[in-house]
Amino acid sequence: MPQMTIGGLARAAGVGVETVRYYQRRGLLETPDRPGDAGHGGTVRRYGAADVGRLRFVRSAQAAGFTLAEISELLALDAIDDRTRVRELASERIAALDTKIAELEQARTSLHRLAQLCGSGGTGPCPILTSFETSGPLPAHSA
Repeated sequence: MPQMTIGGLARAAGVGVETVRYYQRRGLLETPDRPGDAGHGGTVRRYGAADVGRLRFVRSAQAAGFTLAEISELLALDAIDDRTRVRELASERIAALDTKIAELEQARTSLHRLAQLCGSGGTGPCPILTSFETSGPLPAHSA
C-alpha cells in the first residue's frame, strides 16, 4: 500500500478525517512527522498500511463495545503479548454486553406489551405515551 495523506488514511479505514485526528489526540494512532522535502510544501504527513491496520483495529474494538481507554490498554497489551489481561478485558466486556442485552430484552418486552395495549382500542391516552411521561423505565410486566 503506498503512502497516503490523512484523507487517504481515513477513506481506507472508512472513517472521517476528524476521527483520525481525534484518535491521534487520544494517543491511539501516531501522528507521523512532516517530511521536510515532500511535495505540497513539505507539510503533508504520510501514512501507511500499518496505520490503516491500527485504525481498523480501533474501529473494530469499538464495535465490540470497548471504550477508548480499554482500546488503548489492548494496544499496549498487544505490544507485550499479555494474553491473560486481554482475556480479562474481553470477559469484562462480555459481562457488560450480557447486562446490556438483558436490559434491551426487558425494554423490548415492555414496549411490545405497551404496543398491544395501545392497539387494543381502549379509551384515553395511549399507554406508550403515558409510560414515557413517567421518570422510570418501561414497566417489565408481561402481557
